[in-house]
Amino acid sequence: MSTFIDVYNMAKPLTPALDAEQFAFSLNGGVTLRGYRGEITEGAPLVLLHSINAAPSAMEMRPLFEHYRDKRAVWVPDLPGFGISDRPDVAYSASLYARWLAEWLESLEQPADVVALSLTGEFVARAILEQGTKVRSLSLISPTGMGVRMPPTAPNGSRVDRFLSSPLVGRPLFRLLTSKPSIRWFLGQAFVGTTPEHMVRYALETTSQAGAHYAPIKFLTFSLFTEQAVSRLYSRLKLPCLVLYDRDPNIGFERLSELTEVHSHWAAKQLSPSLGLPHWELTAETIEALEDFWKPPEQGAMCSGDIPDHGARRESA
Repeated sequence: MSTFIDVYNMAKPLTPALDAEQFAFSLNGGVTLRGYRGEITEGAPLVLLHSINAAPSAMEMRPLFEHYRDKRAVWVPDLPGFGISDRPDVAYSASLYARWLAEWLESLEQPADVVALSLTGEFVARAILEQGTKVRSLSLISPTGMGVRMPPTAPNGSRVDRFLSSPLVGRPLFRLLTSKPSIRWFLGQAFVGTTPEHMVRYALETTSQAGAHYAPIKFLTFSLFTEQAVSRLYSRLKLPCLVLYDRDPNIGFERLSELTEVHSHWAAKQLSPSLGLPHWELTAETIEALEDFWKPPEQGAMCSGDIPDHGARRESA
């Protein structure tokens, strides 16, 4: 066990994921959320949210940030437990992440256009539904919770959770999953082409920081996922929502049509070929899909809060 503690203590300060101005926001409970922002300070904000896995960070949203940083107000936080944000030893849960996101999003001057990658989209949906967070639109890239199969979860305090969270199991397992061969393999599953080498390097760096294992261990128990997310979360949202997807080795989209075929404020766009990170390999196509989604409808139909119904021009999945 001391070997792993020494590795964490010897880690150098984390290099910024993005070459940009940083911000910090104090959350309730003494946790600090940190991240990056672009050069523009006025107008409706664009919030880019990374995924949840063993080695995520704001780096995952780099292509979109680089495009929008001088075009509109854009914010890219590292969620607590990852990147340059605090990594406390707490009982991480979907509801806790929803509260953290709600608290920070409500601090922005205007409701944001949110783009969330993978599981984090579920957290934003919870923030909207459970915390009443005002969001202008929600775009989900390769979202979880839309497949037909869901792995069994191990909630906080369960035997599996205690087993994986123990120092004798959790840290060695985390180090195994975040070794260079493992990171290269897992990232390779998300790219049709070659995995960018700087993503591999940064994943190795961020996972070597003190406390890096706390949140990922909860992810490994699947306790951060919401069972029946389509009915419990997504179908209850009333704001304009977009899904960008193609193929993903870890999740499915079989239930996506239950949203797009029933709810006019849900839209979907398949970006092919991609494997979970279309905004990296199909950046121009991703931006085009987002821009089309954000355009006000020709007839000016409005949702609650006088937000344009961007989903009125639904595309078939």
